[in-house]
Amino acid sequence: MLLIHPITMNQLRSAVQHSEEEQCGFLIGIEHGNSRTVTEIMPVENVSPLNKKKTFEISPDDYIRAEKYSEENKLQLIGIYHSHINYPAIPSEYDRVAAQPYFSYVILSTTNRNVDAIRSWTINSDFQFEEEQISITNINQHIHGYRNHPNSAA
Repeated sequence: MLLIHPITMNQLRSAVQHSEEEQCGFLIGIEHGNSRTVTEIMPVENVSPLNKKKTFEISPDDYIRAEKYSEENKLQLIGIYHSHINYPAIPSEYDRVAAQPYFSYVILSTTNRNVDAIRSWTINSDFQFEEEQISITNINQHIHGYRNHPNSAA
């Protein structure tokens, strides 16, 4: 299960919704048991040499930067997000071939520059995508230096 705070979900929407090209970035957070909590995103430039309206690619330098940032902040790089322009939030064959076994892959489908679907996927041992449940949560996430507890004023 992928847990995402409402503020982080809004950041995801904002990162992709006004573009005519696929947008992409990293999901950073913590893993606990069978679930992962996305505590922040790191948008990066789509460097695809192909049609950026239909594909995305992340540079090796951005990947290294995301890994370094995660490690320095005692977090984990837990996935990648990208948008699909006028296409459902399901992985393409291009997405499947580039997928890594550990990551969550959040796809945001946009139509007329508005997000109309958000789904998450993982790749199984047969290198096929399986849908991963997304849950919006307010529990135990650092936001701008404050701890967000359901029963606190923070």
